[in-house]
Parts: sequence; structure tokens; C-alpha cells
Amino acid sequence: MDEHDDSAEDIWSQWLLHGRDAGDAHYAQAMRALVDRYIDRVLQGAALKPGDTFADIGAGDGSLAFRAIQSAGGALHAWIVDLSAAMLRHARNRAEQLRIENHCTFLHTPAERLERIEDESLDAVTTRSVLAYVPDKTAALREFHRVLRPGGRISLAEPVFQDEAVAAQAMRTVIESNPPEAVSPLLRLMHRWKASQYPDTDEKIRASAIAGYSERDMVRFAQNAGFAEVHLELHIDTFPAIMRSWDVFVSSAPHPLAPPLRTIMAEQFSAEEREFFERSMRPVIEDPRAVSTERMLYLTARKSAQ
Repeated sequence: MDEHDDSAEDIWSQWLLHGRDAGDAHYAQAMRALVDRYIDRVLQGAALKPGDTFADIGAGDGSLAFRAIQSAGGALHAWIVDLSAAMLRHARNRAEQLRIENHCTFLHTPAERLERIEDESLDAVTTRSVLAYVPDKTAALREFHRVLRPGGRISLAEPVFQDEAVAAQAMRTVIESNPPEAVSPLLRLMHRWKASQYPDTDEKIRASAIAGYSERDMVRFAQNAGFAEVHLELHIDTFPAIMRSWDVFVSSAPHPLAPPLRTIMAEQFSAEEREFFERSMRPVIEDPRAVSTERMLYLTARKSAQ
């Protein structure tokens, strides 16, 4: 494994292994079901065949690549690529437990620098919630294009966070455009919370890796990288909320770059504000009728055969 540092933990592994589900077994199970759905969709788009070699970029715990290998009876080889050395160690351990490590090559590198993978050596490239965090998405996609054989394909699943940033910006606008006495205390606290997790101005949104692009931009990025037959579907799904515990809600984070609400309240709310905010929001979170909204884009494309 090519590792650039020896840090035992980083923001990516901390979130994937701890912060996403806040250590709650019930919520972790519900999140696993969602992730499995994303994986199914990506693998469907990748259309892997026995004998293929592919790269799973930002592989995390390796779930996508390992499922593909097992489903193919071991007739695939996967490059397990991740920015996090800690997650690569975790993925390698899982591969050994599954006895499929001989079908994997582990590579510690960011998505936009795949130097160790030779030109035109792969049949497919997959991502799941990876490009959303890459500042130069076109550079990463150009690397995907470089390592693919003619006719090779990409299959990507990426969250779309722009609406969250726009909502935070709207709260800021209301607060700044009205006299202080006209703005509800709850709205001020809501904005403080959301602005700690998402950019809340035009300038910040444009500069943000996670919020500075839309699904239409992703199509353009893929075309600019040289891909053909680009197909993108934006899925906006609402379903009964899988988060029903206030303690889990404040302890989990919506993405690796965001602090959990518990940290925000501890650092930015007074004791009175924390009490008021929980009294106001806890019934909303624990309401059995609560609904979650999920925004994911799925993109497939091919490298021209010529």
C-alpha cells in the first residue's frame, strides 16, 4: 500500500467509522440499507463483466468493490483507492477477512492523482460520495478518462448539497434584511447551526467543493473531461425519517466536513439557547411522522472507443 502518512485517524475515517451514525446500532443499520441502495445503482451502471479490472475511487470501507468481486465469483480485479490511509487499512483488513485480498490492489492517493494506475488499463471507474468533496472535479474526471481503456465506463453516485447551502443562505438573508426584533430567536439558532455545516453566502457557495456545483454542472464536468454518452439522473426521494433519536441526531454529522450539532451547540450556543433549541426542535426530530429528503445524482458515461 502506498501511504503518504501514518495518521491513525483523519476526518474521513472518523466520519465513516464513527461520525456518520454516532455509534448507534439502529441508525447504523438504517444507513447501511441506504448505502447498499447506492451501491446497487452504481454497480448496475458500471456493468462489470468477468475478467474486468476496475477502480473504486474513494472506496471507504471497500463495500462497493468487495460486493462486485464476490458477486462475480472472484472474476474481477479492483483498485481500492482512497485519500484516507486509515480507511485503506480498514478496507485491507476487511478484504483479508473476506479472503478476496488477492483480487485487490490498494492505493493511497486523491481522486485527481492516479499516477500509479497506467493509461488505458481499466474497464470501469466507480465512485460513491467522493467527487462531491473534490475541489477540481474535472481534474478527477480527466484522470478517470486517462486510466480507462477505449470504451471504458464510469458509474458515479454523488450527493447534491447545493439546496442545503441555499437554505442556509436564505436564512442569512432573512436575518440581515430585517430588524433584530422581527427575527425569531429560533431562526437565528437554526442559521447558526446550518451555517456551521454548509456555506451561506454566494462567495462561499461558489468556493465550496460540496455546494458549488449542481447536477447540470456534473454533466459539463464529465463532457469537459472527454467522456461521451453522458447520462445523469437526479433522484430526490422522500421517505419516513430514519433518524428518530435526538441524542443520535445531535451527535451525528451530515458529511465529513461538518461538525455535529452537539459540537455547534456547545461552542456557539449559550446554556439558555441550548435549552430553548432542544425544547423547540426535539419534538420535530422525534415526531414519528417526520420525513427525510435525499438528493443523489447518478452519472454514467463512456470513453470513446476511438
